[in-house]
Amino acid sequence: MTRTAKDPENSGLSFDFHNELVANLPRLKVQAIALTRNRADADDLVQAAVTNALAHQHTFQPGTHFSAWIYRILRNRFLSDRRAYRETVELEDAPGSALARAASQEESFACSELRRQLARLPADQRAALVMVGVQGMSYAEIAEATGCAEGTVKCRVFRARRQLEVWMLGKEECRRSAVRNPRHRPGEAVLEERT
Repeated sequence: MTRTAKDPENSGLSFDFHNELVANLPRLKVQAIALTRNRADADDLVQAAVTNALAHQHTFQPGTHFSAWIYRILRNRFLSDRRAYRETVELEDAPGSALARAASQEESFACSELRRQLARLPADQRAALVMVGVQGMSYAEIAEATGCAEGTVKCRVFRARRQLEVWMLGKEECRRSAVRNPRHRPGEAVLEERT
């Protein structure tokens, strides 16, 4: 039995809960992988979130962002499970088939390095970056989904991008050598210390 309800904001249009849930499954899977860093755990998390969503579909208000609502369920389930188990999983456990196409050796190395560095980011920054960069969600949608201010989301994404830039491009080494090198220009050290 599908739940179809009138959407008050779009008079005349109806909302089909089950179709919307199915349409959001790929995005949920990406978010689950970003949170758990393990494909098997991500599958379990998505299944648990869908079960919770179906059990509580009467609480969804048509006319609001469904993807934010379902992501919040996924995130809350992840946090509840994490509190219960207190177990960590390495991102390197993800199979190589997670890549969409075969890559050259250089691209493969860059992708594995990016995965490794993403795993080092704090979970809130990693999740916000994946929502913006991979799923194309707006800052407002992410703020609604995570239950924090839009400015906080922007800050998390900025810090995640900046930290990945430092790790991936080796800017830490540049910063250290600029501080040690007495022949650097004064403005450069200040700029590099802030990055």
